[in-house]
Amino acid sequence: MRIKLDKNDEFECSKIVKQNETYTLLDNTKLNNLVVSKTILHPGQETTGHKHEGQEEVYQFVSGRGKMEVNIPSIRGGAFFVAPGDTVLIRDGYFHKVWNESKTEDLIFVCVFDGKRSH
Repeated sequence: MRIKLDKNDEFECSKIVKQNETYTLLDNTKLNNLVVSKTILHPGQETTGHKHEGQEEVYQFVSGRGKMEVNIPSIRGGAFFVAPGDTVLIRDGYFHKVWNESKTEDLIFVCVFDGKRSH
């Protein structure tokens, strides 16, 4: 993940925190109280889905196309299509999951959340 500080300054500041046949997950290494994470979800794969109490999250879709589900506690939500430029706001405690339905293209998205990684 390359982070742009201003129009003239860019540097590498990430580490791979998980890599397998499903996805590659990179987290920033420069911030202490905010996690900026890049997920490369491989073709035909899906995240396990999760929720986290006490943490809100923002997903920004960068490339590829897929589906995402965000469920309000106690109410079944539905999956919706996501594409580059889409931003999804996830409230505290809401279950969320992403699918890459492409057979050939990675689905890449950036997640931002406060605190430390707990998922």
